[in-house]
Amino acid sequence: MITTKLSDNALYKDIRTILQTARSNAYRAVNSAMVNAYWLIGKRIVEEEQQGENRAQYGHELIKNLSIALNAEFGNGFSIANLKNFRQFYLTFIGDEKGYTLCSSLSWSHIRLIMRIDDTKVRHYYLTESKAENWSVRQLQRNMQSHYYERLLSSQNKNNAINALTDEQPAATDFIKDPYVLEFLNLPENTKLKESRLEHAIINNLQAFLLEMGKGFSFVARQFRISTETNHFYIDLVFYNYLLKCFVIIDLKTGRLSHQDIGQMDMYVRMFDDLKRAEDDNPTIGIILCSDKEETLVKYSVLKDSEQLFASKYRFILPTEKELEDELSRELRMIEAQEGE
Repeated sequence: MITTKLSDNALYKDIRTILQTARSNAYRAVNSAMVNAYWLIGKRIVEEEQQGENRAQYGHELIKNLSIALNAEFGNGFSIANLKNFRQFYLTFIGDEKGYTLCSSLSWSHIRLIMRIDDTKVRHYYLTESKAENWSVRQLQRNMQSHYYERLLSSQNKNNAINALTDEQPAATDFIKDPYVLEFLNLPENTKLKESRLEHAIINNLQAFLLEMGKGFSFVARQFRISTETNHFYIDLVFYNYLLKCFVIIDLKTGRLSHQDIGQMDMYVRMFDDLKRAEDDNPTIGIILCSDKEETLVKYSVLKDSEQLFASKYRFILPTEKELEDELSRELRMIEAQEGE
């Protein structure tokens, strides 16, 4: 009979240390390979751009065509935004050996933020402190946005300034969830982690409702990620309507509709048109669903240059706001009844 606690057991402690060390080594190996690969990709893009007469136009077409070809073979990690980041990574550190060496011990998510700092001295500071203080990406972003370096220089109490901004440490397994690492390894993200139970149930039912309508809806993805050069955004539902030849993107809000929600959806529509819309596709349509306890509300997001097309064609195929509001209300009543049982 084992009388000692498992946490105090020497065997358990030894195995725990072995696993922690192995995971840490695996992270460093993957991160080093990823950073080196992105540096080399950026280098090749810059070298190729220099051969074009009109470098700006040639560079734009080059990155666009590369993105299409690489995504087809290697997965979704080579968006136009990502390729531009690789290019900037190379250009930022091409003459900065110290900075590049520091980059090799940080995640790509850290690097893509720090490389946007123009001042080499400030850039080196954030690279050094991120490594020494083990800052998470969120902590680094907060420190940069609050001008931590500038405030530190003027601070009369350096230790207090540091302690006030180092209250968050990254989890040991955060790198496994990092979308950049998952993209590099061509592994899928666990989208269910981004949905609450209520959102999961609503999206499940809404997905089935639209597919059962028989009006040309084809399911594309849930929690579809689109990325800029600095941020990730997740769209709850994405469909392609083959009758309208356009993408339909849906975002669910569990509170009241705000102007910020509308602006965010307009941004999603523009980004989707830029990144995913093919030449013969019609403009993307956005739908915002608000499942507030007091009222359900549905709003279409149509960019100004698509309003006429929406009124003349889209309206006859897409469900009305009233149909979607009724379905959303029905789903909420059904979910409440199930929880009551």
